[in-house]
Amino acid sequence: MDITQLILDDHAEQRRLFAILEQIDPKDTDALTKVWGRLSAFLYVHAEAEERFFYPELMKVGEAANDAEGNDAGPETIDAIEDHNKLRDAVAAVGRHKVGTKAWVEAVGKANVVNSKHMGEEERQGLTDFRLNASLESRHALAVKFAAFEAEHITGVKPVNKDPEAYVEKHG
Repeated sequence: MDITQLILDDHAEQRRLFAILEQIDPKDTDALTKVWGRLSAFLYVHAEAEERFFYPELMKVGEAANDAEGNDAGPETIDAIEDHNKLRDAVAAVGRHKVGTKAWVEAVGKANVVNSKHMGEEERQGLTDFRLNASLESRHALAVKFAAFEAEHITGVKPVNKDPEAYVEKHG
């Protein structure tokens, strides 16, 4: 088991759930509510799990892979925490609209865009960086913690935005 693969698997599931939402008739508010409820909880839990387990360890070994700035994982981690904050805000914005309305569908689309941009960067930068620089044993141990956290919080976590610079200072 490898935390980088668990994160990639989560990304695939997030993409799948967004695609499901796009294919549900907007009048079927019951189905939309249930699928969005699952996806929004999943997005919050996934971001929190990354912030608890993945990014602190990336800060210890990262060297800035691919198009990441700098020569360590600090800048890419700041960017990831900023992205998580934007995603939490985008997910919260969906809740300000009546399910199935044009405004709700557009807000879900905006959350999808924010999430997709983040996942692309993370897959090129942080995950690559970690695969190149972390041991298999470390990746396995983190995967166990990550999977257990997600299982424990299957119904969600309280979304809390974080100060990216303070996060990096604490974990760097």
